[in-house]
Amino acid sequence: MQASVTFVGNATTILRLGSFTLLTDPAFGGAGSRVYLGYGAWSKRLRDPAMDVVDLRQVDAMLLSHLHGDHFDREARRRIEPTLPILTTPQAERRLRRRRYLAVHGLPTWDCHEWTRDRQRLRVTAVPGRHGPGLADKLLPDVMGSVVELEVDGRCALRLYITGDTLYDAALEQVPRRMGEIDAMLIHLGGTRMLGMLLTMDDRQGVELAHLIRPGLTLPIHYDDYKVMKSPLRDFLTRAADQSLTGVRPIERGDTVDLPLRREVIGKVA
Repeated sequence: MQASVTFVGNATTILRLGSFTLLTDPAFGGAGSRVYLGYGAWSKRLRDPAMDVVDLRQVDAMLLSHLHGDHFDREARRRIEPTLPILTTPQAERRLRRRRYLAVHGLPTWDCHEWTRDRQRLRVTAVPGRHGPGLADKLLPDVMGSVVELEVDGRCALRLYITGDTLYDAALEQVPRRMGEIDAMLIHLGGTRMLGMLLTMDDRQGVELAHLIRPGLTLPIHYDDYKVMKSPLRDFLTRAADQSLTGVRPIERGDTVDLPLRREVIGKVA
C-alpha cells in the first residue's frame, strides 16, 4: 500500500491514498489567466500548473476548501464533470448546486464523509478555518480545513491535515485535540493580502501552526501562483529552520512525495 501527494500548483494536488484518489482545489488556468475573488477584485496567475500530471479519469472525488476563483477556476469547471463527487462547505454546496453540480456534499465543521473499498476506508472530516481577520471574514467565502484519514481493517494508517485558506486562529487548537496525531500536513501559505488585510497565513503564522500541529511531514503549498500572494516560500522555510522545525519539505510543481504511513498498521495488514 502507498500514499502520496502530487503538487499541481497553488492549492491543487492529487492525493493517492491506498485505493482512493482525491483532487484538491482545482485551478487549471495557465499563467496570465485571471480569477475573480469577489467584490470586484481579480488576480492574475503568475505560474503555470503542472497539468501533465493530472488524469481526471483516476479521480474518485474532489475536496474544495472554499469557492474562490483561485481554488475552482473557469478552466477547472470546464474540465471537471458535474457528476464528480465534491466535498466542500455548506455555503459552497448551495452555490454549486445552482450550477448543476449534483454530487456535491456540504460538510459542517466536524462532520465527516466516508468511502469504503475492500479493507480500506477513507474518511474526510471538515475542520475549522477562518479566511479573514475580524468582521472581514464575514465578507469572504466560508472555508474549511480537512482531515483525511486512511484506515485499513479499521486501523488508522494515515492522518493528513489540509489547512485550507485559513489564518492562524485559536480554533485550530481543536484539530490535534479532537482528531489525534497528524502524520502529514498540506499547509496553505502565501500571505495573501487584499486592501492591506492578511487573508492567508504568512511565514510567521505558518510556522506557528506547524508548531501547534507538529506533523511528521509538512508540505507548503499555495504560496506564489497569484499576484495577491506577498509572503515568499523562502521566508517560511528560513523561519522554520531558525526555529528548528523538522519535517518541513518543499515540493515542486509536478513532483510527487510519499506520505508517511504508520508502519505498525501497514506491517500487520500486509
